[in-house]
Formats: sequence, C-alpha cells, structure tokens
Amino acid sequence: QTLMRFYERFGDKVAVMHSKLSDGERFDQYERAKSGELKIMIGPRSALFTPFPDLGIIVIDEEHESSYKSEKMPKYHARDVAEYLAKRENAVLVLGSATPSLESYYKAKNGEYFLYEMTQRNGGAMLPAVYGVDMRRELKEGNKSYFSNKLRECLTECLAHGQQAMLFINRRGYAGFVSCRSCGYVAKCPHCDVSLSQHRGSNGKQDTLVCHYCGFEMPAPDKCPDCGSPYIAGFRAGTEKIEMELKKLYPFIRTLRMDADSTKRKEDYENILASFSNREADVLIGTQMIVKGHDFPNVTLVGIIAADLSLFSADYQSAERCFQLVVQACGRAGRGKQKGNVVVQSYQPDHYSLKHAMAQDYKGFYEEEIVYRLLGGYPPVCNMLAVQLFAAQKERGEVLIKQLAELVKGDYTVIGPGPAVISKMKDIYRMVFYVKDASYDRLIAVKDLLEQQAEEMFTNQEVLQFDFNPKGMF
Repeated sequence: QTLMRFYERFGDKVAVMHSKLSDGERFDQYERAKSGELKIMIGPRSALFTPFPDLGIIVIDEEHESSYKSEKMPKYHARDVAEYLAKRENAVLVLGSATPSLESYYKAKNGEYFLYEMTQRNGGAMLPAVYGVDMRRELKEGNKSYFSNKLRECLTECLAHGQQAMLFINRRGYAGFVSCRSCGYVAKCPHCDVSLSQHRGSNGKQDTLVCHYCGFEMPAPDKCPDCGSPYIAGFRAGTEKIEMELKKLYPFIRTLRMDADSTKRKEDYENILASFSNREADVLIGTQMIVKGHDFPNVTLVGIIAADLSLFSADYQSAERCFQLVVQACGRAGRGKQKGNVVVQSYQPDHYSLKHAMAQDYKGFYEEEIVYRLLGGYPPVCNMLAVQLFAAQKERGEVLIKQLAELVKGDYTVIGPGPAVISKMKDIYRMVFYVKDASYDRLIAVKDLLEQQAEEMFTNQEVLQFDFNPKGMF
C-alpha cells in the first residue's frame, strides 16, 4: 500500500531497497540515485545509505519500531544514523508514529526535537469503541476458551453484516513468563523488576525461573504464591491454535493466517494481504505483522487475544511495547465509513499500560512510564550498554564475564552478569551484563576499556560484542 501511493504520485523516480536484492541490483539502485535519476528511495535501515547527491528529507515512518535497530554488528539504530545524516547534509528529518518511542518523545519534551501533533484521524474517521475484557472473570464464569463472550458477540455481529475482522496474538512478546490465570500474578525478579523466564528442567528436575538481567533464579511454583490457584503456567497459544478454535465456533468462516510460518516466501506476505483486501476471507489471524499500518476499510472488528503477552516479557521496555502494539492494533478497526470495535482480552486489565492503550492516551502513558524509567535508571533518562560474551567453553566464559564486570563495578551501575535469554546456540555459550550511566561518552570509555582487556584475556574461542541502549533482551 505504501509503495503504490508513491508510485502513483512520483512514477519512475521512486525505487525500493530491500534484503532480497542481489548485490548487483543494489549497486544499480545506488548508481541511479547517485546520478540523480532516482529521487526517492523507500526501504528498511539500509535505504539510509543511498548516495543521494543532494539529500533533502529523511522520513522514518513508525519510528518506534524495534526493527530499526540492527541486530548484527555494528548494532546501529536507523534513527541515530538518520539524525547524523540530516545534520551533515543540512536535510530535514521527520519521525512519524502514533505511538512514538519514549526516546524520541523524551527529546521532544526536552526541546531537542520539534513536536507536531495530529489530533484527528486522517479523513475524519471516528476512533473505534474499545472494550476491555478481564479473562480472569471469564475463567471464573466457566469460559476456558481463547475467546471471551464479548469477542464472540462482536464477531457474530461483524460477520452478520458482511464485514471483516482481525484477530491479533503477539507470540513474540513473551519468553516463557509465568502467570496465574485466576488472579493475574506474574513471577518477577526482586532485583530488576522484570518478569522471570521459565526454563525447562532436565532429567526430571524441577523447572526454574530465571532473570536474564542479573541471573537470579528460583524454582518454578506449582501453585500461585498469591492466591494458591493451580492455574499458573506459561501461555502457549499460537495463531494456528486460534484459527482451529475459531473454525469450531464458526464452521463456515473463511480465514487467513499471517505469521512467520505462513510467510516464508517473499510473495506470501503480499498474497495474503491482497486476498484479505479483496475480501476473500472474513477474518485475518496473525502476529504483530498484521497490525503494522495496514488500511482495510471493511475491517470493523479487531480482537486482541492476549494483550498482556508482551506486557510481561523479561525486558524493561515491555510496558512500552505492550502499549504500542495495542494502540496500533486498535488503529486497524473502523478506518472506513463504519464505526469500529476493538476487544482487548487480558489477565491484567488494570495495568497502566493497557488502561492508557485502551483510552489511546499516549501522553498519560508517557507520564507514568517515564517515572519508572527514572526510578530504575533505564533509557531514555539514562544510557545503557549491553556487554555480550560468546564462548566455546562455558566455565571459561563465566570466569571471563565476571572478570570484565568486576573491572567496571564501583564506578558504574552494573547488572549481572548472567546467562543470555538463549544461553547456548550452535554449541556456543552466551552470557551478558549491563552497564548503566547518565553519560553516553562514559559508556563509550567502558566499551574501549573492555575491548582492550579482551585483547589481552581472550583466545580465538571467545568473542565480545557491545550494544548501546539495546532494544531487547540478550
């Protein structure tokens, strides 16, 4: 949809950069841009490196997206590169989002960025009606399915009027966190205020709960520590399971599923969206890729199956991610002439992130979340450096990571070391610690010091990597 809007207006002066291009195709695009034949380049992070001779404007749409941060070395953020480029080329940088990142809004509040606000929907469409559903109450009333009574009621009405619906579940938002279905309790680290991740016990041993910031461990409980309920476990549902259960309720319903499994080929993504746009299906079920900026005028219902999955990932940014996803999902409903409905199902409906998201109140969320960031010393009020060690031998890796952490303790706030979220991959052990400081330059000095020490201490079986203000857990 985005590409077609540009092609229709600017024709052959537009090109697209993406990961599927060969080196030769990428080179040809760069040459056309350098010669002035191209005027607009659309693409992901790599589009920033297009060699325009006279750069005038850089627009980063949905600037809050974590995918703008590279996961490979060098772990740059597209926003930082764009800001540097705009200053160097005397160009304009525009960051657009309905749910800005806390980093960008924090800079706007402090006068580093100009802030422009759109207070109405494009085209004058009404905001959807949002209904919050407490799934703890549904369970007490005997409803053990993935669909609340309110969602079924809205879905039945939607289908009866020949309209379309989207069902969203964020599978990526959790890393085995444990919660109680009866009271909403979530197991959290007493030292870092993030959720503990469940690790399967081997050889008949009991499962453990682990903090991937500091390494704190505790046995996984069989009953809820707060209410004693046996309904305490990780949430295991996925898009395929949701689709199966939906077809049991509505045998003749036409569904499409969009997730990592159904979009393995380049054309799958486009084919699914085109089919849904042509109204060849009644319901589109998917992960976060279905809530990213799509415009389907006939969609009048969005159901968020488990809104708090992303809320309790083991990450200090989990509340922000939850807020952004729910608001973005709400934005898919009622974009045409008909008024939209959104049903937000969760086990923590009173959490400030969900309450502000359902009210679509960004400022309210920001004012509350920034206090927690200030108290915890997390970005954007503080800077953070992730120090990752990869080692062929576990014991040697543990010794080295502890020695490196000890080098900077005392002068800086250090969390960890501990095992990475994925503690072993391809027979390589992974461990991490985090350094926090108000000064970005002081963290650069830490990085330089640790690099120098690694040269003296490491063999060719160890690798050290750094990530400034990481956009996720390691």
